[in-house]
Amino acid sequence: MDERIKVIVAIPVYNHAGTIRQVAEGVLRHYGQVLVVDDGSAEPVAPLLEDLAVEVLAHSRNKGKGAAIRSAAAWALEHGYTHMICLDADGQHDPNDLPVFFSEIAQHPKALIVGHRDFSHESVPGSSRFGRKFSNFWLRLQTGIRLKDCQSGFRAYPLFVFEHLSFWTRKYNFEIEVLVRSAWAGVELRDVDISVYYPCGEERISHFRLFMDNWRLTMLNTHLTLRSVVPWPHRKIIERESSDKKSVQTVSVVHPMRSIRQLLRENSSPERLAVAAGVGVLLGTLPLVFCHTVVILFVCGFFNLNKVAAVSSSQFCMPPVVPALCIELGYYLRHGEWLTELSLQTLGYQAPQRFFEWIIGSLVLAPLLAVVVWALTLFLALIIVKKDEQTV
Repeated sequence: MDERIKVIVAIPVYNHAGTIRQVAEGVLRHYGQVLVVDDGSAEPVAPLLEDLAVEVLAHSRNKGKGAAIRSAAAWALEHGYTHMICLDADGQHDPNDLPVFFSEIAQHPKALIVGHRDFSHESVPGSSRFGRKFSNFWLRLQTGIRLKDCQSGFRAYPLFVFEHLSFWTRKYNFEIEVLVRSAWAGVELRDVDISVYYPCGEERISHFRLFMDNWRLTMLNTHLTLRSVVPWPHRKIIERESSDKKSVQTVSVVHPMRSIRQLLRENSSPERLAVAAGVGVLLGTLPLVFCHTVVILFVCGFFNLNKVAAVSSSQFCMPPVVPALCIELGYYLRHGEWLTELSLQTLGYQAPQRFFEWIIGSLVLAPLLAVVVWALTLFLALIIVKKDEQTV
């Protein structure tokens, strides 16, 4: 491992007197730099570990798992560490998986690494299986990133994340917030496969409170989801290296070549940029009254497409031209003739019929326009890329 990388293994603990020593000893068999954070346990853990070569940091009262992780990160930064591996104190995580994290840190020192737990065992609760799928869905919606197990507490953090980002949460929901905000900031999220042990029945100790912690997760996901659809740039702590220092220009359908070149600088390949433009036109053509932009932003967030490109391309579909074409096509499909009379009767009193025809026409016209815009955007983007390569 690079000599500049200095790792601390942190174990947040709250009322796990029966397992913390075993976990600490397991970690020490692989690595000697260990920090235990006692988050206000009823029975202090320091006396249980006094003969082990570990550091103990104690909260005077229970503040939450997120607060314990943040305290560990602050301590680690103060003592010159660059990375922190966290694992739970309940024995769920196997310290024998630590070498996997060390190897991944060495290869990807700027990544936040999450352990993907093996849920193939029958002892894994159904609630945990559902919770993982549910959280993975929201992470993908908010960031466009696929992660296999975003609820896993066995992780490796690059500590610059804690130096440069602000977090609101201090309970279990912190482990979701740190992933989303790190992804927004340009930090790579990576998976590594790990084992997991779930004791049966009453042997398992969990401090997750069904109502309050789910309520906190709901409020957090609501906030993060709403923030993810706002086309305001997130603060970046890792930027793509580029020799192009030209100033940022606006994106507009009036200047397609300039706009495409600008969007290609924002980590968009010609293919994905074309898909984003096509999606924008596809959704912009549909009669999603008063919610086109919101729907486009949600879809782009889920599939990790360029939101600016999609919203900009949807401007082609603004009234009156495209909606009028959809209504005309829908009218023709219903009646076998074109709508030629434009009056208060046909556009006013018969508005429900026109809206129905708008829906019918858009279902045909939307994919056609999307394909045309996709092909045109891809063609122009490839020309720009080829031209830029020739000038280098």
